[in-house]
Amino acid sequence: MRELAADGIPVAVSCRVLKLSRQPYYRWLAAPIPEAVVIEAYRADALFDAHRDDPEFGYRYLADEAEAAGQPMAARTAWRLCSANDWFSAFGKGRAKNGKKPGPPVHDDLCAVVDADGRTRHEFRADGPNQLWLTDISEHHTNEGKLYLCAVKDAYSSRIVGYSISSRMKARLAVDALEMAVTRRGDVAGCVTHSDRGSQFRSKKFTRALACHGIIGSMGRVGAAGDDAAMESFFALLQKNVLDRRRWVTRDQLRIAIVTWIERTYHRRRRQARLGRLTPVEYEAIIEPAALAA
Repeated sequence: MRELAADGIPVAVSCRVLKLSRQPYYRWLAAPIPEAVVIEAYRADALFDAHRDDPEFGYRYLADEAEAAGQPMAARTAWRLCSANDWFSAFGKGRAKNGKKPGPPVHDDLCAVVDADGRTRHEFRADGPNQLWLTDISEHHTNEGKLYLCAVKDAYSSRIVGYSISSRMKARLAVDALEMAVTRRGDVAGCVTHSDRGSQFRSKKFTRALACHGIIGSMGRVGAAGDDAAMESFFALLQKNVLDRRRWVTRDQLRIAIVTWIERTYHRRRRQARLGRLTPVEYEAIIEPAALAA
């Protein structure tokens, strides 16, 4: 339009023919697009054309094609533009939208119950100890870095029968928590252990540990927090009563605080309405002997 105006064609006529409003044009004249933005747009257009013609090319090859088309740029610039627009090689891996995708389940969901209306819900109930365990991993921050906790909870008494704390979230973290639970509880063959689809619980080390002790694995759905709500409630209590109380300087300080709260407060002082206002230790000590006697 500016070129047409220089040739003597009024702006009003150009806008009418192009079906445009004059106000945006005058606003652009007052504050035109920076030259760097225009150059980047031309570069992105050249990369897009090259990617459309050859989807298997990576960003380096796309940069070469863009340079041949008259838009030279550094490889880093090509990577930034391709990454921002999701122009990835057909043979490569695109950028994940929400972190890593959960893998396929290695166990069926044994805690799911279908209602009469067809909706699926979960029941985390057990008639006795070592019938249903729940496990999950949470991460916590310190000045030294992250600290990870894997806990195993008995659905019967809400007791944390096993846990493991480490600075690395590896399969060993889940295996150590499971081994601690087995050591504490003895013969647990036939116990169902429910978890999410985290890579630690889908690992060969964890599945072998389950099979070694005769434990049956169970896994929830992807992105469904209610599938492991009982463990989430425990971690929420831990967050409120320990983690949010102060800023933790070292991992050892937080490790000691977590163990102390689990063993002293959660197990022996915190009474739960679901357990008849008993603590998990009291519930197992009182209810289980009475059930055996009956």
